Formats: sequence, structure tokens, C-alpha cells
Amino acid sequence: MKITLLRAAAALVVAAVLPLSAPAAAETSDGTPTVLPIDAAVAALQTADESRAGYSRSAFKHWTAGDNPTDGCNTRQEVLIAEATIAPEVGPRCAITGGTWFSYYDEVTVEGARGLDIDHMVPLAEAWDSK
Repeated sequence: MKITLLRAAAALVVAAVLPLSAPAAAETSDGTPTVLPIDAAVAALQTADESRAGYSRSAFKHWTAGDNPTDGCNTRQEVLIAEATIAPEVGPRCAITGGTWFSYYDEVTVEGARGLDIDHMVPLAEAWDSK
């Protein structure tokens, strides 16, 4: 059984920043916000069997077009521009040169966009399976 995607993401974020005894935000059945200890909030998450039925990677083509398909920047380039600690230069067709990025995962500073991979926090197929 897998936790549904949005609830799993919320649980991971909350679990990453709060100790087990810290309160976490939740909702009652009528949508009213309430506060639960993190262990109770995680225990309350709904689970379901995964299913890949109907999944097609090609259904997510819009992912690569970026927010503004007319500016020439794809999603990877938009993320690089938005997340840079020192902004890169953006040339014709959104060519990125220079720039510096900091990885919070491994505490490494990276110079130049070629040294970075931009990926989903949850792979698309896994998100689909866990919907």
C-alpha cells in the first residue's frame, strides 16, 4: 500500500523539519484545520494500492514547455534561472551561461548549469501510481 502523493509529500516535508513530538497541521472530516502530533498525523494518512493503469509519459509533454512557451525557456531552464544563487546570463533561445547554484541536499556549490540535473521530486510514474 502506498500513501497518496500529496499527502506523502506533506508528510515528508513535515517529518523532515519537525521532531516526532511536534504538532502538525491537519484537517477534520469537515475541512476544519486542527493540530495533531506528527506521529498521529502520519498514522492518519490514507493508503491505497498503486496502479499504473492509464499512465503515459507523453501525457506530460507540457512539463517541458515551461511556464511561457513563447520565451524559448523550457522547465529545466526556468528552474535553473529561478534557483540560481548568482544569476546566469540568459541568451537567445534561453541559452544559459555562467551562474552559481547551491545544493541543499549535499551542501555543494555548483558553477555552470551543465553540472546540474533538474528532476522531479517524485518521478511522474510514481506520482501516477500513487494518485
